[in-house]
Amino acid sequence: MKKQKKWNEAVAPASINSFWKQLYRQRQLVLLALPAVILVFIFKYIPIYGILISFKDFNAAKGVWGSEWLNPLWKNFTTFFKNVNSQKIIWNTFKVGMMTLLFTFPTPIIFALLLNELKGKWYKKTVQTVSYIPHFISIVVICSMLNGFGSMTGMFNDVREFLGMARVNMNSGSAYFLWEYVGSAVWQGVGWGSIIYLAALSNVDTSLYDVANIDGANRWQKIIHIAWPTIKPTATIILIMNVGTVLNMDFTKILLMQNDTNRSALDVISTFVYQKGIVEGKFSYSTAVNLFLSAVCFALVFSTNMIVRKMDPENSLW
Repeated sequence: MKKQKKWNEAVAPASINSFWKQLYRQRQLVLLALPAVILVFIFKYIPIYGILISFKDFNAAKGVWGSEWLNPLWKNFTTFFKNVNSQKIIWNTFKVGMMTLLFTFPTPIIFALLLNELKGKWYKKTVQTVSYIPHFISIVVICSMLNGFGSMTGMFNDVREFLGMARVNMNSGSAYFLWEYVGSAVWQGVGWGSIIYLAALSNVDTSLYDVANIDGANRWQKIIHIAWPTIKPTATIILIMNVGTVLNMDFTKILLMQNDTNRSALDVISTFVYQKGIVEGKFSYSTAVNLFLSAVCFALVFSTNMIVRKMDPENSLW
């Protein structure tokens, strides 16, 4: 035991010295990353203490620390779950989030694989550049476009009429909301999301394609056996991260798409938190609801990573 203790005491200072030496050797990279680390610490870590107001009767004049603790501490959480609309709000959140993930995750991968198969360099670059444009369009403009296209005289109804279907007001009620929301999300993100996959595909050894050609492989076989294995680790990590944000959908877009005919059907946790926290000023209550959402997202990320770790340990996030 004494020898073990002496060995640990000898190794600890050596490990610390090695750590600082490594930092000094990589000082240029450390300085390059320092501004980003400081910004993340200031805007992401320091505000974490604000979740305390979930368990307090928050008073802005007294501040976070001066406000009284609730009795019981979980009062805000029970208030939310006793709300007659809470189950509907949670279901709407899961429905929108899962449908968005189902379509927005695979489409950039498919688009990147298709772009990778294009031979004309000029044509490939043009398509790639055009696909980025929707990502930079304002959400307000996107919602205005959806409202215009979904009206009785809009483009969506022109397509319906061309297909022999009757014209309907897609902006009235919630029947067409989900498809408009998910469709616009795919349109906005397919090009931008494909960038990271195209970067991964650029690292493929071209000699593998030459060997595949000699073996008589067709394009589909090349994608399955060469391209897909290359981007699979990247896709797995992005999937795990996207699952963590599946319930944090684009609240601004949903808020702008709401009207008097669909407001109740389109209510999700994010819009509920906005209504209670910003509009009604119930800061403790809205923080508690958002803390519940964050806990669920963490559980989803953790469970997804565990599943990936069991199936393919090399591609898990941790």
